[in-house]
Amino acid sequence: MYDAFYNLKKKPFQLNPDPEFFFNSAVHKRALAYLRYGLAQGEGFIVVTGAPGTGKTMLVKELFENIRNDNIVAGLMVTSQVGAEDTLRIIAATFGLSYDGDAKAILLKNLENFFKDQARHGKRVLLVVDEAQNLPPQSLEELRMLLNFELDGRSIFQVFMLGQDELRVTLQADRMEQVRQRVTATYHLRPLESEETKEYILHRLATAGWKKDPEFSEDAFRDIYRYSQGIPRIINTLCDRLLLYGFLEELHDFDVERVKIVIDEIEEDSSHRPETRNELAGQLQSSAVNIETSAPPVNGSLEERLHYLENAVAVLKKTMQKERALLRKAVLIQLDMDSVYEESADDRM
Repeated sequence: MYDAFYNLKKKPFQLNPDPEFFFNSAVHKRALAYLRYGLAQGEGFIVVTGAPGTGKTMLVKELFENIRNDNIVAGLMVTSQVGAEDTLRIIAATFGLSYDGDAKAILLKNLENFFKDQARHGKRVLLVVDEAQNLPPQSLEELRMLLNFELDGRSIFQVFMLGQDELRVTLQADRMEQVRQRVTATYHLRPLESEETKEYILHRLATAGWKKDPEFSEDAFRDIYRYSQGIPRIINTLCDRLLLYGFLEELHDFDVERVKIVIDEIEEDSSHRPETRNELAGQLQSSAVNIETSAPPVNGSLEERLHYLENAVAVLKKTMQKERALLRKAVLIQLDMDSVYEESADDRM
């Protein structure tokens, strides 16, 4: 939609993590260094935490891109709100092992055999647990026990845990002492700074083929930072809506006023229940009827008629702004429906 209007090769602010758009900020660069250090150590837990939307999943995808040719067999576990035995089943399924109906002892033996078989072929098994704050203490203990598997005195299994701040709280609990002893490195992802936020936006635009259309004022960048507080996911959401707004209004530059309009729309959307396409259509039709039913004074004075015209122009401007806002909402609903349809179509294939 707006990507064609701005001659972009793809959407620059999509929410799905795409390693092509990875922004190597100072904080993400350091986090990657910790992950690579953990890989070099070859044992224990590596823990990376951060607030929602700070880029933990993108970090994992970037890591996987970099280790594709290494002697590492990596698996990603994204369903972490499960009990201890189900955790073993998910790990087994992640690495293509039998899991359905197997007893815990069989699951453990199958995993041990798999780890050792990979080690004999010069490979090490790495499990990345995303949203690890959802893991109950028993599941963390189960992961710790898997770290005990060795071959010829060397570790053959390693775990990277990525989670929100709650993970740090969980790991500090008294009964987690043995888990903490197996942590070889930890890092906390902070949001981007103001200048980094600007660089992040320009990086994603450039990656999408941006040729300085649209342009952003310095005040616009500062307002985007103030609203997002440097959290990449919020930056993406705001900038995606901003480009959609620019497309529908045929704009080629964004200043602080236009950013504020989009921020107000986002906050209004978040404070109300979601509207359906039929409701939006009804609102558009209602606003059109209100314009048509108003009539000018027939025998009024020149001053009265001028006053009427001034009011009518003001109403038309306000109505047009409202209709454009409703149109943007309708487009967003349609895009969401298209996205759900594509996902369900992929699931059927």
